[in-house]
Amino acid sequence: MVSKICLETIDAISHNFGCLVFVRSRLTMSYLIFVTGGVMSSLGKGIAASSIGALLQARGFSIRMKKLDPYINVDPGTMSPFKHGEVFVMEDGCEADLDFGHYERFTGITCLASDSMTTGRIYETVLNKERRGDYLGSDIQVIPHITTEIKDFITAGSNDVDFTICEIGGTVGDIEGLPYIEALRQLSIELGKAKTICVHLTFIPFVKTAGELKTKPTQYSVKLLQSMGGQPDILLCRSEFELTDDVKSKLSMFCNIKKNNVITALDADSIYLIPEQHHVAGLDRQICAHFGIQQDCESDVNGIISTTWGSLQRSIVSPKSLVKIAAVGKYTKLKDAYISLTQALIHGGIANDSTVEIDWIDSEKPFEQISDTLDKVSGILVPGGFSSRGIDGKLFAIQYAREKNIPFLGICLGMQLAVIEACRNVVGIKTATSREFDDDGTFVIDFMGKWTSGSITETRIKGGNKGGTMRLGSQRCRVSPDSLAYRIYGTSDISERHRHRYEINIAEHREMFDKAGIVFSGMSYDGTLPEILERKDHNFFVATQAHPEFKSTPFAPHPLFAAFVRAALSLKR
Repeated sequence: MVSKICLETIDAISHNFGCLVFVRSRLTMSYLIFVTGGVMSSLGKGIAASSIGALLQARGFSIRMKKLDPYINVDPGTMSPFKHGEVFVMEDGCEADLDFGHYERFTGITCLASDSMTTGRIYETVLNKERRGDYLGSDIQVIPHITTEIKDFITAGSNDVDFTICEIGGTVGDIEGLPYIEALRQLSIELGKAKTICVHLTFIPFVKTAGELKTKPTQYSVKLLQSMGGQPDILLCRSEFELTDDVKSKLSMFCNIKKNNVITALDADSIYLIPEQHHVAGLDRQICAHFGIQQDCESDVNGIISTTWGSLQRSIVSPKSLVKIAAVGKYTKLKDAYISLTQALIHGGIANDSTVEIDWIDSEKPFEQISDTLDKVSGILVPGGFSSRGIDGKLFAIQYAREKNIPFLGICLGMQLAVIEACRNVVGIKTATSREFDDDGTFVIDFMGKWTSGSITETRIKGGNKGGTMRLGSQRCRVSPDSLAYRIYGTSDISERHRHRYEINIAEHREMFDKAGIVFSGMSYDGTLPEILERKDHNFFVATQAHPEFKSTPFAPHPLFAAFVRAALSLKR
């Protein structure tokens, strides 16, 4: 079946990023795109999936992004950042894999809990059905019960969009991923190749001593996938160098793939250069060709991509200035632990036509070493985190920023520590602390067991389950009209995503906070919980209980990060 897009028909819609307006018509069919990975992990399946989504949007199609994660955890909420990287929080409070951050940043869509699935959640769902007797006494097996649950997840809501792009986490060959490959195989048979496609991201190493690119790892990866019943339709080959015609011919022959569908995925200096790079290589064109989709507007698509991703490339490659900002945290040894934060700072730089150079400071280092780095930067950021490890280094950095009038931005725990630092060093209450860190002290930060989310009152019990029990997801906040926060946001009614267990104890210590010079310029909608903190005696000292980095995109930099980078540029030391 051939589906054809007419750019003159149906409704005009605005691109989520606000950069352009295009017209699209719904396809007569909905298509499934599976993204798998081979050879090794960390090749960038999430970036590849996000780029595919962005390119299809540029062609006028609607998309939905989904991910299947093979780990047996119900979600990544209780995983260490050192093991898993950042936990991304969606609008509805779902704690998900960091790739969802890429999905949202590249495409501008809002992902939901229904877009994320783990092996743990699948088994939990199947076992709950078994306990209820839904399977009528059947013995529960991977096939068909687990694979059916996976297929139901993949196809749910797919008819509401033109394309559902589903990334399969892990690497082909991982034992945890076998049920997902089996589900992919079944769907390819049930729906046919006319409605499904598998894009396999792989690695082509360059052996310097031989002076050539080696295809054997990719061949073995594809053969492994084929042995499970899968067959890649497109090979997206990560490489330092452009694939030669001979290399493409070899991969085509030994991997049973059309030569035009062997596509180079070159290393890039910025992830935001990749969508246009994939477009030039023909990735989106070959996906459309696979499905028999004809478009008579290739020049229009080229123009749209050049207008959006090309202009972004120019902002990244040729900025007018450079600014150094220190980020003081305890997960600095793994860059993925703060990936949304890193991207939000980059976006703040784009908003100011500047490159942001981030100095990552391990907060467990001696104060002298921390100070040496802080002396060379124009802004200081203290991000979120959990437990007491590394707290002293963060408190030192906050005091440094406050006393030396260096632009400061605190995120989540960074806001709580800004309160503790002021109570200790301005008011002189040396026992000021958080119940998260100590059993004794003046608890200016305390455990909160009940709060209101919209019209729902939520509760949690100290010592209860840790997973999924924090204040999570989008929460509304009222901003004082006479505040720096209001000037930054431009409105008194905002909404930000949250992920924390402890709160500022304003009910018991309001007088102390006033003495400390703390101004709570943002409060929860019911007026009980501090959300934004600032200082009137400082040129830029702002902290938020939320995680604004989760809502920043390169096309719509978050106003807090844009303002923070702008303040750092004005200091420029």
